[in-house]
Amino acid sequence: MEAKVYNMQGKEAGKIELPENIFGLKWNADLIHQVITSMQSNARAGTAHTKGRGEVRGGGRKPWRQKGTGRARHGSRRSPIWRGGGVAHGPRAEKDYSKKISRSMRRKALFVALSRKFKDGEIVFMDSLSFKVPKAKQALAFLSALKISRKRNAALVALPAAHMPTARSFSNFGNVAVEDVRNLNPVSVFSKKQLIIADPKIAIDIFSKKI
Repeated sequence: MEAKVYNMQGKEAGKIELPENIFGLKWNADLIHQVITSMQSNARAGTAHTKGRGEVRGGGRKPWRQKGTGRARHGSRRSPIWRGGGVAHGPRAEKDYSKKISRSMRRKALFVALSRKFKDGEIVFMDSLSFKVPKAKQALAFLSALKISRKRNAALVALPAAHMPTARSFSNFGNVAVEDVRNLNPVSVFSKKQLIIADPKIAIDIFSKKI
């Protein structure tokens, strides 16, 4: 498997051989669905919480006597039907949304996602991608050279290592995200239309170490 490698001016700078076990796997919808839904569930904070009638203030005495008033009988102001009372069947913070998923499943799902992106022509390999200082103008020129769409969720830039000037150059673009290659996962890969991988040889070495 061969792929073209481009420079920062958007011109072809060579080719690279891609390993079949990373960029040539068959599509597995069941695996991708299971891994992505599990990762999204694990990312849920589960902090939504409402107070029940046993947690709200008040309700120390009966609002009025049981009989003789002509009104409906009530035993506490903390009842859910009262304003300021507890919430019935509301979300509770003690609920755990986490799901277990094995490391091998996450790893294979990443390679299946990369293979699907490559097959669909949505991966761009760059010989290098680095800005000396944060410059949004240079980042815009780079995206224009690669003909990256300005639409929502346009591109994910994967760098071989964290580089603050380069990351900050894209920070003004809401449709472009920057991530380290070692942190790529199926959720991030499918979150953007195009995947731009800088220094593909280093990226492949990082992927190979996961096998």
